[in-house]
Amino acid sequence: MKNKNSLWEKLKRLCRYRLVIPLLRSPHPPYFKARGVAIGMVWAMTPLVGIQMWLVFMTLVFLKKVCKWDFSLPLAIAYTWVTNVFTLVPVYYAFYVTGQIMLGNFKSITGYGQLKDILAQTFLSDLGFVEQWTLFFKLLLQDWGIAMAVGCIPWAIAGGIGSYYITLKFFEKRALKKLQKQKAK
Repeated sequence: MKNKNSLWEKLKRLCRYRLVIPLLRSPHPPYFKARGVAIGMVWAMTPLVGIQMWLVFMTLVFLKKVCKWDFSLPLAIAYTWVTNVFTLVPVYYAFYVTGQIMLGNFKSITGYGQLKDILAQTFLSDLGFVEQWTLFFKLLLQDWGIAMAVGCIPWAIAGGIGSYYITLKFFEKRALKKLQKQKAK
């Protein structure tokens, strides 16, 4: 039997099973889950796709040792997947434009097409895996890196703070609904 779900339906299902269900099934208190989501979103909103999960783990180690502070590691890792191969180009471009604006370089903002060309030139060439990634990071650091590094800061702050409060509110509403259901019985 052929699967009739569209690509969009498959992506929605994947997000639900990888992001929402683990959040709902976690036995930890809401603030613990919200911290995990926030840490994951902070690292997701950086131009470090590929090492974000490792950085989440290092953040957990650091916070446990230095601050005696804990969060949900699986949720944090899952929420780094917000930025991935499919969202890389628009997210990196948003970081770049934000960085150029923050640096006051309004006239030197290059087009979205240029980033797409850099990615196509890098990854659609006959170079090997290591050579492709080396060229990609070289181009980013030389041409786009500083602006992206600066531009990701407000996105990371907003993503972390926003996701923390949204997650807390979500669990407050969920707990209230459970309480109302129990009282109704």
